[in-house]
Amino acid sequence: MKASDLEKVYNRVAPYIHKTPVLSSSLINEIADCEIYLKCENFQKGGSYKIRGATNAILQLSEEQRSRGVVTHSSGNFAQAVSLSAKNLAVSAHIVMPTNAPKAKKAGTIAYEGIITECEPTIEARERESKKIQDRIGAAFLHPSNQLEVIHGQGTASYELMHQESDFDYIVTPVGGGGLIAGTCLFVKELSPKTKVIGAEPMEADDAYRSLISGKIETNETANTIADGLRTNLGHHNFPIIQKHVDQIIRVTEEEIIDAMKLVWERMKIIIEPSSAVSVAAVLKSPSIFKGKKVGVIISGGNVDIMDLPF
Repeated sequence: MKASDLEKVYNRVAPYIHKTPVLSSSLINEIADCEIYLKCENFQKGGSYKIRGATNAILQLSEEQRSRGVVTHSSGNFAQAVSLSAKNLAVSAHIVMPTNAPKAKKAGTIAYEGIITECEPTIEARERESKKIQDRIGAAFLHPSNQLEVIHGQGTASYELMHQESDFDYIVTPVGGGGLIAGTCLFVKELSPKTKVIGAEPMEADDAYRSLISGKIETNETANTIADGLRTNLGHHNFPIIQKHVDQIIRVTEEEIIDAMKLVWERMKIIIEPSSAVSVAAVLKSPSIFKGKKVGVIISGGNVDIMDLPF
């Protein structure tokens, strides 16, 4: 995508989103021995960056398509994003959610008037129930991460970040379905070719790490990670972008995720969810890569069940 195309995407979604702040902590910088700038999408509408992609996708539907509503499947953040985006644009939203989705994210989806259908916690069950709704009412399907309109919208977080700060050596994002990191790549490589994009992934759901090694999309037999937003797999639209542009994926343990999450809560007094903490953990565990560098970290969201914290 050309810079002019990226700007069009940003201008399309800008009226419907928050321009989120970029925060830093001298103490965390000292611990990590680098300059870290957190792009705080935990302050975004709906509590995560995902409203960017949802809004961009819905805005590109025809009036006829919008009249029939939209449908997606999500464990939480995209569910809330689609529900809120659809509500803002007077479109009905049907959301397929696994039975093990966090209660806080289900409650948020309902609050934004999303119509929830529950399913078994497998990708196959999500896709099957979504297809049933599509066939029944003709709703347009929005994929949480493997749809170009969604990917482009998600990239606007890094577009903002690079206009709020400059000269990054690295930008780090969590990797789940691959939409955020793919969108980040498209924007970063066009606006700042020298900046490297690095992904962060839980050891317990490291399909993207393995996919880059094997050269094909790998899946997880299990995804027993606290980072509930990262339990999904890459797709055929985002994987080629990731293959071409992502420099490295760093894996972190569950303990490292929890420690990073606790550190940000305690020292910066901001609420981030485990999926966001994965990126912070990746920087903290990799001084050989980040020492002395300027690092942007996409804090993907802050939707946490405060009655079920890991610390």
